[in-house]
Amino acid sequence: MNSFARRVLDWYDAHGRKNLPWHIDRTPYRVWISEVMLQQTQVATVIPYFERFTARFPNAATLAQAEIDEVLALWTGLGYYARARNLHDAAKRIVESHGSELPADLAALMALPGIGRSTAGAILASAFEIRAPILDGNVKRLLARFHAVAGYPGSTATAKQLWQRAESHMPDERVRDYTQALMDLGALVCTRSKPSCTACPLASDCIAYARDAVTEFPHPRPKRHMPVRRTRMWLLTDELGRCLLERRPLNGLWGGLWNPIERQLDDDVNQVLGSLGLQRRSNVEPMTEFRHTFTHFHLDVEPVRVHVYGSGAQVADGEQRRWYGPGANEPIGLSRVAERLLAMISP
Repeated sequence: MNSFARRVLDWYDAHGRKNLPWHIDRTPYRVWISEVMLQQTQVATVIPYFERFTARFPNAATLAQAEIDEVLALWTGLGYYARARNLHDAAKRIVESHGSELPADLAALMALPGIGRSTAGAILASAFEIRAPILDGNVKRLLARFHAVAGYPGSTATAKQLWQRAESHMPDERVRDYTQALMDLGALVCTRSKPSCTACPLASDCIAYARDAVTEFPHPRPKRHMPVRRTRMWLLTDELGRCLLERRPLNGLWGGLWNPIERQLDDDVNQVLGSLGLQRRSNVEPMTEFRHTFTHFHLDVEPVRVHVYGSGAQVADGEQRRWYGPGANEPIGLSRVAERLLAMISP
């Protein structure tokens, strides 16, 4: 075993996390769910979502049979909702093409929605003990510092170097523990800010540490201008205090989630209500605007509230529109913005 891997494993034996929920009753399915949830999300945040999700969907078959609304409802608040839609789609393919079991093959895993090379490697190593490197955010940071790899890790050239480094350190034994050890070392010691270099088993050979330049690696994403978009959302509430929601298209922003009615900024209240077959029973009530930030842009949301009469044939509960509010028991997926808006009008 190479020196790098041995030191990482020795550290893991003494300090690593060994009792995370997906380590208990470990199955390829549970490993897959955890790895997808952990994409761009911290362990502490993921744990309660993982436990609720796997309690409701204990295997690929139950997930494949579920309605997308229930899947998204259990994901609400975790963010990056494409992950939930991809899990649902992938579960269907696993049932149809792989006998309801995740394939123990890199190419077959990467052919499933939402599984890239690093996630596939983590599944192979953690679930099947098959030698496969990973390169999640924590490992990118650790290797960039250890080898002083210049460049933004998201660029093709830099990622290629980091993958080569990851492969070179991969041991032939204890690949499951080694994979978890790398993730733990990056998350607990080689942190983004204020890393604990004196507690790191790799410090003696870390080039960035030797140069007193640890915080300079990895190089940041090149700065770019974040455009600002504006939208108006109509909080249309009926006599029962329910708010009218619309389902977003499956593809695109908030895909498959439910939001209050969103229309063009220049649409007035009569246009909006007329298109829905509703009648106004109050004046328009402008509410406090707020900004919601996505990865690539800022969205300024202008909420307006109107009390309305009637449910209207065009807005009866269905696939695209529904009344939602007090007493609603059926789980649906709400965007973070929708949750905030509904909280603004809750009694």
